[in-house]
Amino acid sequence: MAAPAVQRSSAQQAAEQGILARLVTQLLQALIFLIMTLGFSIATEWTGMATGFWDEAGTQHSQTMLEQELSVLNADFRRSVIVEQPVQFARRFADNFYDLIFRKTGIESLIIALAKPTQDVDDGGFRQRLRHYYQLAQDYMLAAMLVTQVFAVRLAVLILALPAFVLLGLMGLIDGLVQRDIRRWSGGRESSFVYHWAKKLLYPALILPWILYLAIPSSIHPNLIVLPFAILFALSIRVMASTFKKYL
Repeated sequence: MAAPAVQRSSAQQAAEQGILARLVTQLLQALIFLIMTLGFSIATEWTGMATGFWDEAGTQHSQTMLEQELSVLNADFRRSVIVEQPVQFARRFADNFYDLIFRKTGIESLIIALAKPTQDVDDGGFRQRLRHYYQLAQDYMLAAMLVTQVFAVRLAVLILALPAFVLLGLMGLIDGLVQRDIRRWSGGRESSFVYHWAKKLLYPALILPWILYLAIPSSIHPNLIVLPFAILFALSIRVMASTFKKYL
């Protein structure tokens, strides 16, 4: 009697460890994805500055993007299901993100020290060369800091937009289940081909808005990206529910 109990206990522990391992893996993948997206945004901004692709010179392009993102946030995000004050949430989120990336790591202090020569201190040698290199890359460093703030604001907006995916997904699920019952009782045909194709669209519908909105190098209203993919997500769930096999 003891052996089956021990086996069940071991199987339960293995299942719990497997769930925990998958959760940690997914969190690490999400973190790596965000870091790569931020790096791509900064690299795109630097490329535009180096090639003169942006109409604005220097850091003006990234500064303009940040101002436009904040203006959209103030104008169109008055209410949210997640927080009571979405604008204040987004600003705090952006400030904390900036603080974590630049203040906690000492990057901001280093930039300030390099930008302002210390009086009564010999700046010869390594520090002088470091300040010289910083002056050459000053605009690029400031642009990276501004792009990071834009990234944080957009990330907060996407978090506030998650209820749209949940609401539309529930609507699609309910409508799809109703259509499935109608098909079941009316003798309609099943289509596993359609079901599996709809299933393949779920992951892109959830991931692509994060990639596009976080990495796009110009200001765009979040509704132009979030709503189409939220609708695609809902349609995919509806098709999956409606074409699910009639009998389990």
